[in-house]
Amino acid sequence: MTKRIFISADHGMAIIYFLQSDLLPSLLAAGVQVIVLTDDDTKDKIAAQFAQPGLIFEGLRLKEANRYAQTVQPRWQWLLAYLRRVGGSWRINTEAMDSHIWEVWAENGWKFRLGVWIPSALVILILRSSRLARRALVQAQTRFTPNLYADLWEKYKPDLVIASTAGWRMDRYLLREAHRRGIPTLAAIVGWDNSSSYTIPGAPIDYATCWSQAQKTELVNGSDWDPNRVHIGGIPSYDGYFRKTWQMPRAEYFRLHGLEENRKLIAYACSFVHFAPNYPNVEALARLTATDSLAAPAQLLIRLHPSHFQQKPAIFAEERERIFALEQKYPHVHVVRPVAMGGSLGYYGGEDMDEKASMMAHADVFVTVYSTMVVETAVHDTPIIGAVLDAPGGWNVPGKFSLSLREIGNWPTHQRFREAKAGRIAQNEAELREALNAYLQKPALDSAERRKFIRDEITYTDGSSGKRTAAFVLQALGMPNQEM
Repeated sequence: MTKRIFISADHGMAIIYFLQSDLLPSLLAAGVQVIVLTDDDTKDKIAAQFAQPGLIFEGLRLKEANRYAQTVQPRWQWLLAYLRRVGGSWRINTEAMDSHIWEVWAENGWKFRLGVWIPSALVILILRSSRLARRALVQAQTRFTPNLYADLWEKYKPDLVIASTAGWRMDRYLLREAHRRGIPTLAAIVGWDNSSSYTIPGAPIDYATCWSQAQKTELVNGSDWDPNRVHIGGIPSYDGYFRKTWQMPRAEYFRLHGLEENRKLIAYACSFVHFAPNYPNVEALARLTATDSLAAPAQLLIRLHPSHFQQKPAIFAEERERIFALEQKYPHVHVVRPVAMGGSLGYYGGEDMDEKASMMAHADVFVTVYSTMVVETAVHDTPIIGAVLDAPGGWNVPGKFSLSLREIGNWPTHQRFREAKAGRIAQNEAELREALNAYLQKPALDSAERRKFIRDEITYTDGSSGKRTAAFVLQALGMPNQEM
């Protein structure tokens, strides 16, 4: 009988992971029928782009899932989700989880703090200390298992359900329904910080596949995964970087953005906009490139963050407009116009990979705030700077939590980047100028550290992660002897 699997792909990173790597073709070649559940509003567009025999697309019913979350005991559902996000074991670095605890404190009033936050803090202490408590929390969440996909279970009768998180998003309802029906589940960790920032699963899950030993340790020690059921497969999304699948020729990329061939390219990717403004970083870079105060004539290309296009809070869009104003003010400042996938998938989806890969490959120096792009840029062996120039008071908006960019250097992934010495850190404009000049004068500086960093963080650097991950999926399906 043909094996069937459901794949939940509810955001742009998941689209790239599953549909633009060797993972899906390898499963289809092994005779597996794949049903991809994705955003309802863009399902047909995605299906038209990736259609092939054995591949079916269905809607993920995110509107119905959100409605269930907001109408069926919503306070209890929110509380359980909050506890699992911050209740991971003290056996791992908890800095990212701790930041979310204080974010919830800052963005709620005193009634909430006294009635919910303080009692929750006691529960969190228990969760971080007790494996039994963490397991009980996973089971407690299953009381909220709707019947959103009943017709799909009956229609396809899948043998395995794969999600791009461990039930940390709305995929939790799909995974809980699968568990209730006795269908095995598998979490594919698609984000660099997912295993340290979200920890406890939102549903009982049987298997996981992750990037590296570091992530596996976080899953095992932080949220009690069985090490025998956690596979290190690398990150299939990055196979295309190693093969230069998406990379445009330098001259073509420069023409696309009106860049000058005789000027060095400094690329900046906005990051952590949710916690703090990026504007001080961008403004300092714009000033340095515009005044020719660097070791070589340079130009700046800025990649906005998806949050810059949210309607609320307005501060994100306001920063976007301030960045666009810099483009008008300075002659050598350019902004990438992002691509929107539509629906809930937002900006910078799978169709953006040529832009993203070319930016990292052709930049002379890449600057960001500890974004996942430090890993991706290291793949291209491009010099990297973590810029953490803080705005006084952060967002400085009542009711909006802000966190110093310098403080997030202690988050698990960021700490590993700093300890690996895979790039330089700049806390002020003088340090930023010094780091830029060091790399502009010696591009090979820290190259050995960058190469070791990617081996440690993504394990496989030969473009084989998609096939390795597919082999693990086939093993979970009981098909271990298939030729890959």
